[in-house]
Amino acid sequence: MSFLNSLILVIAIFLIYYGGSWLYYRLRAKQLGGALSNSQFEETMRKAQLIDLREKKYFDAGHILGARNLPYTQLKMLATELRKDLPVYLYEQGSTLSIRAALKLKKWGFNDVKWLEKGFNEWEGKTKKTTKL
Repeated sequence: MSFLNSLILVIAIFLIYYGGSWLYYRLRAKQLGGALSNSQFEETMRKAQLIDLREKKYFDAGHILGARNLPYTQLKMLATELRKDLPVYLYEQGSTLSIRAALKLKKWGFNDVKWLEKGFNEWEGKTKKTTKL
């Protein structure tokens, strides 16, 4: 097999894996039905446990006012701090981690889990900054 054929094969495998992963989470998100637009999220977030899934340094650089930092990498360990009888609203930079976290929380018995559809990058509401990146 030539170098060019090997390179094409590696690129194809990479695209299939990441494309398939992206498609899988988009389909699962549609099944969960938890995506909220900025306005829907902002209107109802005060009645929910608002969770920022980003790492602490990004949270400290700016987060939605009223959010708690519970990094996705520590979700399994810190999920016991959340109440199952209250809605859980998630967000991060985009939405893929939020969807993954929502799937885990649903599996662990949380019934009302929503996420910010386009993530913090597109957030237009109030934010709080504690440090600079």
